[in-house]
Amino acid sequence: MDMTSPIALPKSEALALRYGPVAMPDAGPWNDHIALLLSHRSVRGYRPDALPPGTLETLVAAAQSAATSSNMQTWSVISVSDPATKAEFAKISNTQKHIEQCPLFLVWLADLSRNDRLGTAEGVQQMEVMPYLETFLVAAVDAAMAAQNAVVAAESLGLATVYIGAMRNDPQRVAELLGLPPGVMGVFGLCVGYAAPEVLSEVKPRLSQPAVLFHGTYGNPEEPALRAAYDAQMADFSQRNGMGPDSWTKRVLSRMGRLAGMSGREKLSGILHAMGFPLR
Repeated sequence: MDMTSPIALPKSEALALRYGPVAMPDAGPWNDHIALLLSHRSVRGYRPDALPPGTLETLVAAAQSAATSSNMQTWSVISVSDPATKAEFAKISNTQKHIEQCPLFLVWLADLSRNDRLGTAEGVQQMEVMPYLETFLVAAVDAAMAAQNAVVAAESLGLATVYIGAMRNDPQRVAELLGLPPGVMGVFGLCVGYAAPEVLSEVKPRLSQPAVLFHGTYGNPEEPALRAAYDAQMADFSQRNGMGPDSWTKRVLSRMGRLAGMSGREKLSGILHAMGFPLR
C-alpha cells in the first residue's frame, strides 16, 4: 500500500479545528509543515495492514534527528511485533486494544545503560553523574523529543499514531518482557499504523493561547474565564466523540484529584530505584 501525505489545511481552517473559531490566535507565517503539526490527533483503532519495507528505519532516522542534550543520546527504542508481548502490554495499559491492532508498536526507553557500558569499557571506575535525577530527566526528555520527531514523520506519511503512557503502570513487567538491563526504563509506548475507517478521530481542541502563553511574567488574570470557555468546548467535543459530557475541568479533577488516577504510578520512585535509577 502506498503512503500518501495528508492534505494540508489552510491556516484559518487548521487553527479553527485546534482552538475553535472564537479562540483562534492571530498566527503569522504558515506552511504545510505547520499545517501538519496542527492536524495531529490520537488514533485508537488500526487496520492490520503491514507498513511498507523500511518504514521503521525511516521513523528512527527522523527520531535520531531530534535534539539530544549534549549529544549524550540517552534513549533507545524497541520495535515489538510478537502478538503475545503486545497482548501483555495491552493488559499493563488498562486493556488498550489498539496496542494489539497496530502493525508497529514502539517502546521508547530512557537509556543510561549504553553510556554506563561506555564508561566501563574505557576504564572509568564510576560515572559519577549517572545516579542523579537530572540524568534520568535528560534521558526521559531525550526519548520524548525523539519520539515526537517520529510521530511527525509518521503523520507526514499518512500514518496514524497514539502514545501509550500507561506503559508506566508496571515498568518492571515491561522491563522483564523486553529484557531491559539496569538503568533502562520504558517511558511510554507508541502505536503506528493505518487508522481503521470506523474509528472516529477528530482534532482535539486545546486551551486558548492566552491560557498558556504569557509575556514577561507568569499568569493571566482571565484564567477562570478562559477555562470556562474551554470547558464548554471540551464538553461538546466529548459529546460528539462518544466520551460523555465531561468538561476539561472534570477530567483534570478525575485524573489528578485522586491517587487512583495514577494506576499504580504513585510507586514509580521506588520502582525506579529498583531498576537502577537512584535519583539522588
